[in-house]
Amino acid sequence: MVAIPIDEAVYEPDPGVVVNPDRRSLHSQALLLACRGVVGPVIRRYPIHPQTMPLARHVVDGLASLRPRPHGVEREQVRLSGFRMEIIRPAGASRALRHGVVMYMHGGGFFLCGLDSHRPVAASLARRTGLPVVNVEYRQMPGTSIAGSIEDCLTAYRWLLRRGADPARIVFAGDSAGGYLTFATALRAIEAGLPAPAGLVGLSPLLDLDHKAKRGYVNVARDAYIPMSAVRQMVRYGAELDGNVDPMLSPVNGALAGLPPALLIVGEDELLRYDCELMSRRLAAAGVPHSLELWRGQVHAFMSIMPSLPESRAALARVARFVRARVEPEIIARTA
Repeated sequence: MVAIPIDEAVYEPDPGVVVNPDRRSLHSQALLLACRGVVGPVIRRYPIHPQTMPLARHVVDGLASLRPRPHGVEREQVRLSGFRMEIIRPAGASRALRHGVVMYMHGGGFFLCGLDSHRPVAASLARRTGLPVVNVEYRQMPGTSIAGSIEDCLTAYRWLLRRGADPARIVFAGDSAGGYLTFATALRAIEAGLPAPAGLVGLSPLLDLDHKAKRGYVNVARDAYIPMSAVRQMVRYGAELDGNVDPMLSPVNGALAGLPPALLIVGEDELLRYDCELMSRRLAAAGVPHSLELWRGQVHAFMSIMPSLPESRAALARVARFVRARVEPEIIARTA
């Protein structure tokens, strides 16, 4: 892992902050090889298209259902208008939402994945933080646009506030497309006159929909499985209007000064490292406290694909420490 200070988000990090960069677990190496040899070629062979999105999601959901159920947690189902959520709590915990909560938004390119696929990472965060995690299954393409997904996440946030959750003890988190929604929902909430959450966590987040700006980035050829063509098609079907994308749909272009502290974690060779570095520079310019971490040898959204990886456990432990710091750990201890 490489930790990048907020004012040094450059391609070659300070070697003094590298922590065991060459000690990669065998499972992590196997995941990298699988992504390069299988997942990447499949994504390039079968491009994103509205007609194939439902089938792709069905396949992913079917594979997710084969995973063992997370241990040590309890689940409560919630259904809102047009989408559903679930509240995941550590087993036996009785802590109310007002004591602190993580609102988690899953990744999947705005057309894949859901509660089943991301329950393991949400459960891991619940166990590590001791807090309820609200796992949001927002509407996706082709049934809605990226803007529609943002509105669902904003609805989920309003639901939390109506049920007594204190915004000063709510942290938004998400991976990939969910990392986009983490920042976009916070910006949309502030724009709507709602209080900002206490913190933001982006795990391999997409933060800039301007795919053209990424074309010359060095990691275009290095990413283990996310091709530029997939990003281009996702933006085309989810955000373009008459061939154009509203720049304000990209969180990097938002009014960032009102955002709370943020944590960004991304693989060193990921295509979306571009987004994280750009966001880091703009958060720094806006005076928003944050940190950017680069993890060597890890694939896009590794911590949500396989939360049990040693590297994933280490990354999620860092997320948990950030979350607990933002929701005031002394209050958590007093109400436990």
